[in-house]
Amino acid sequence: MANILIIGASKGIGLEAVKRGLACGHTVRAFARSADRIAIGVSVTPDMLLKRTTLFSASTRVLLGAMGKTGVKRLICVTGFGAADSRSRMGHLQRTAFRLFLGRIYDDKEVQESLIRNSDLDWVIARPVILRNGPRTGRYQVLVDPRQWRGGVISRANVADFLINQVEDDRCLRKTPVLTN
Repeated sequence: MANILIIGASKGIGLEAVKRGLACGHTVRAFARSADRIAIGVSVTPDMLLKRTTLFSASTRVLLGAMGKTGVKRLICVTGFGAADSRSRMGHLQRTAFRLFLGRIYDDKEVQESLIRNSDLDWVIARPVILRNGPRTGRYQVLVDPRQWRGGVISRANVADFLINQVEDDRCLRKTPVLTN
């Protein structure tokens, strides 16, 4: 079993990953902006939609430095379908709406991905499609080949399942799979 740090553990994929990691017998440390929010709220804020953000790249720089100092070698990161080269797999209308509403956030996620790709870590960058609440079914697709990348929906619990599986699975190392149902 592994020791896992989950950043953004208060809700969504992070909270689901905490639950899944514990269910799999891992030792999990949950990190969130406020520990009292873990039971119920770290996410994208309305302010981030309107202004330039560096939250993802700045926190990744700190994380990469800390990992280097402590000798931790594996980083499993979530960005999203539409980051970096996956944006070209969206339709024109979807890409236009995406750019309008999420462009500033995804500009920073692209910097984040670049920092990770240029590191010497064993990394996986997961790019889930549209997220929804729902159970972990274990029935989802991991699309590694860019020619197969496409949109869709996936439950946060299924994304968390993929992330926790990557702790001990090397098949997606140094890859950017799109996750969809």
